[in-house]
Amino acid sequence: MSAYLNGRFLPLADAKVSALDRGFVFGDGVYEMVPVYSKKPFRLDEHLRRLQGSLDGIRLANPHGMAEWRERILQLVELQDFADQSVYIQITRGVAPRDHAFPEGVAPTVFMFVQPLVTASDAQKAAGVCAVTAADNRWLRCDIKAISLLANILLRQQAVDAGCAETVMLRDGFLTEGAASNIFVVKDGVLRVPPPSSLMLSGVTYDVVLELAAAHGTPHEVRAVSEAEVRSADELWMTSSTKEIMAIVKLDGVPVGAGVPGPLAQRMDGLYQTFKQQVMRA
Repeated sequence: MSAYLNGRFLPLADAKVSALDRGFVFGDGVYEMVPVYSKKPFRLDEHLRRLQGSLDGIRLANPHGMAEWRERILQLVELQDFADQSVYIQITRGVAPRDHAFPEGVAPTVFMFVQPLVTASDAQKAAGVCAVTAADNRWLRCDIKAISLLANILLRQQAVDAGCAETVMLRDGFLTEGAASNIFVVKDGVLRVPPPSSLMLSGVTYDVVLELAAAHGTPHEVRAVSEAEVRSADELWMTSSTKEIMAIVKLDGVPVGAGVPGPLAQRMDGLYQTFKQQVMRA
């Protein structure tokens, strides 16, 4: 499996960075994930703009222009021997003596690698998953895709410990997102989801679901969603590039709606699969 590190394409096993890299010492860096279908990156420009927003958020200059990023990503994609991929991009502030202040005159570390993009099976979608809730105790700039994801890891592990797939996060009585997903609520046929803000990160699948809802006449609201709405939902979904649209059928041990994937989840997943074949792979 090939990777990219500071201008070089090389085997992933040979990609090495200094122990004094600020990404290792401080978690001082950002990342981006780009889904690839049939060796075609999906919405690459949007991902690169989000990467730029994360870099701006931590005051780190972008080491490449848009055209350079596109060229390097496409080269890396072509080097792999599998078609559906997930491209991971990481940029840190570089190698410097350990000091909290930004170092001067230090080149950033740019790293990319690729994994197979494996999505949920039909059987998994038909069964749905369980989730737990937890207080969202992360920092206040969750819109930055920072590599320091310890809070998300601990929150996700709460779900794993309970034998569930995801942790649904709540802050001050309102839904933010999942530990590694976006969360949608359905009540009385209306799809509801929190708007992008500094307290959450909207994903590619989040955008696609809202676009499909608008295109196919599904009533939807992008607004603050209360904890009470989450717990009384007819349907609850988690969405991500790998989970796509996955119904949460049990929350904190309590069935969601009828305790099975609901009709709107099934309809939206059908629309999503059509969109994937006609647009994402186009």
